[in-house]
Amino acid sequence: QVQLVESGGGLVRSGESLRLSCVVPGSLTNVQTMRWYRDNPGKQRVMVASMSARGSTNYLDSVRGRYTISRDDITNTMYLQMDSLKVEDSGLYVCNVVVLGASHWGQGTRVTVSS
Repeated sequence: QVQLVESGGGLVRSGESLRLSCVVPGSLTNVQTMRWYRDNPGKQRVMVASMSARGSTNYLDSVRGRYTISRDDITNTMYLQMDSLKVEDSGLYVCNVVVLGASHWGQGTRVTVSS
């Protein structure tokens, strides 16, 4: 099991930005899919952004146009740039990668957006 390490969360005001990072130990070469999820108590985990090995991206409707998922193969890091943040974007953001069919998760980084 590969442990991913997220960072970049924090407390911001509505309209501000954050960039989340997720370091993937080893290499991104064999990563098939990269995803960011959001967790909130009492709610189902929601996938907010994903990127395939070929670079195609997909976003939750409510974040499309405000969030951008990307990767840096030199530093083995995936990112989630979050702009124009809203109160409803708050939650624990967890990164996930699928490598050779195996799914790996991080512990999450918390984002809190105040009005």
